Amino acid sequence: MAGTSGTAALPSRRLLLVEDDRELGHMLVGLFTEQGYTVDLALEGQTGLHLGLSRAYDVLIVDRGLPALDGIDLLRRLRRQAVTVPVLVLTAFGSVSDRVAGLDAGAEDYLVKPFEIEELLARVRALHRRNLDQARLLPLGAGWLDADSHLVRLPTGEQVALSGQECRLLSALAARPRQVHTRRSLRQRVFDGANKESIVDTYVYYLRNKLGPGVVCTVRGVGYRLGRL
Repeated sequence: MAGTSGTAALPSRRLLLVEDDRELGHMLVGLFTEQGYTVDLALEGQTGLHLGLSRAYDVLIVDRGLPALDGIDLLRRLRRQAVTVPVLVLTAFGSVSDRVAGLDAGAEDYLVKPFEIEELLARVRALHRRNLDQARLLPLGAGWLDADSHLVRLPTGEQVALSGQECRLLSALAARPRQVHTRRSLRQRVFDGANKESIVDTYVYYLRNKLGPGVVCTVRGVGYRLGRL
């Protein structure tokens, strides 16, 4: 693998790396940290699945031959739970059938080991740009959330401004509209693991007060999911 030539760092982004080769995993964590990413490393598939479902990421890098849960199975389970974050499969399995299996399971890109560092960085940057493009405008029934400007466009055409925390909570719900989110997962993903359990309920109240009671649905005994404007 060739060394990096010092690509300029971009603003901080969150990346999940699921790689069972401990030495390679820690090397990549260091590499992406230098590039401005906040990186979580999972050394087996079950941990990767838990992190992918409970935390928000901009890009996932997933090995195929993982212990506990194969990378392709991990990817399929994430997609079934409406996790839409772009995924790069990074693996030693390089046949055409292997590539097809990875892409059909829901991966956006597929890179075979051994690889060039610069190519890996470029592919991840491209996936991050794609994620930003997809995440900027999120559908809310007949309305939209513009996550960049923190504005909700109502079906009437009226625009409502949200605070940063309100926007992050609504973005988390809108990015996975069919998923029921527990209060605990929302505290971890949106409020950085805040200890105050009622913080999620408080911001749901704020959103309903601004956008109407139907924007967030309560699933009793579980948590919340996206509703409709």
